[in-house]
Amino acid sequence: MSRSLARQRSDRHKNLVGFEVADVRYAAEILRVREIINPMPLVLLPGAPPSVVGVADHRGQVVPILDLRTRFGLPRAPASGRTKWVVVSRGANAREGGRPVALIVDAVTEVFAAGVGDQREVPHLAGDERAKGISAVYATSEGLVFVLDVDTVTEPSASIDVSSLSHAMGPPTSVFSSLEPSTSELRVPERDE
Repeated sequence: MSRSLARQRSDRHKNLVGFEVADVRYAAEILRVREIINPMPLVLLPGAPPSVVGVADHRGQVVPILDLRTRFGLPRAPASGRTKWVVVSRGANAREGGRPVALIVDAVTEVFAAGVGDQREVPHLAGDERAKGISAVYATSEGLVFVLDVDTVTEPSASIDVSSLSHAMGPPTSVFSSLEPSTSELRVPERDE
């Protein structure tokens, strides 16, 4: 985990990591975010759910890579210099480690605080499975932020048995050929409160 993200986690007022997907602002609870990395080469998995674009070897673990655009029913977008992977923990013991899953996002925006006074009602979209991945909505000075229910959003990755893939992974295939692969950790900008 980056030192700057660890420092920000100690600020109890900052409870969310913000990012963008298709010009919509989203966030994940800071305690569910392991780190933020640049896209890396990945191995494609035939037969995987459409939103799981493959797996990557990250820090000695096979990590499923989930494209949030595809998960939300949007067309994929080419990677840019702002494209990041937000590595989150999923599962019952997510706050103690859980299973890592990387979410492809268009850009990471900030680490920020959101309180009860800023909370709005989650929109109800009957029958829309994608809507079930939103756990909260907050109003900020920049507009609405939709907080992801990490376990629901990453559910398609649950069907992948990464333990059996650890030894069987072939050479990585970069679907992010326009970016240099890097595992360097990034500093998440803070918003002045």
